[in-house]
Amino acid sequence: MNMKGLGSILANTRVLLTVFVIAVAMVGTVVFLSVRDKDSAPDIALDGSPAGQTVRENSHRLNSVPDSEVYFVEFLDFECEGCRALYPAVEQLRAEYGDRVNFVLRYFPLRSHFNAERAARAVEAAAQQGQLEAMYRKMYETQAQWGEKQIPADDVFRGFAQQLGLDMEAFDATYNDPATLERIQLDIADGTALGVQGTPTFFINDERIQPRSYDDLTTALDQALERG
Repeated sequence: MNMKGLGSILANTRVLLTVFVIAVAMVGTVVFLSVRDKDSAPDIALDGSPAGQTVRENSHRLNSVPDSEVYFVEFLDFECEGCRALYPAVEQLRAEYGDRVNFVLRYFPLRSHFNAERAARAVEAAAQQGQLEAMYRKMYETQAQWGEKQIPADDVFRGFAQQLGLDMEAFDATYNDPATLERIQLDIADGTALGVQGTPTFFINDERIQPRSYDDLTTALDQALERG
């Protein structure tokens, strides 16, 4: 492929990602993607630690850059259409900054989404078998199949686990383990204490960012890297 053709593809990708960001921002302006109660923000998480931490020792890191102190943190809901729409943008950021920035995933299933908590438990169960990203990606690829429905999707998610070749006995045990739900609730407690009300919500280190374009995301990361 010649350089002109490659440049055209990259330009089109950037335009599409910008459209994704703007679309989510517009949705958020109208309904803020389902609101949680500000007044219910806990001071103490379920494990007894202070709530409101953007990153914990057990937070899921999508990559590891030990010598970087810059963290890009996303609080997400796998049933959230905005999260799915922005997934390509986050993946593009990882491709551009994955060697300099740590990318972290935090669960924040919204009460208004019937299967969001189940989806988070399925992703966590897959993560325990080293398949976090495979299940994470599967949720967004199939969201139209199970999202926005008032029917439990347990069997659907179990089917995904089978497709990924997971140990089903271990998957079922983790999926139904109260400790899995507690881990998700810890993320929710942190998010709520940080002022997260809807998804997706992004932080760079401890600073919440509200991008209106893909360039806003890259600018914020560049500034964080310059600060070191």
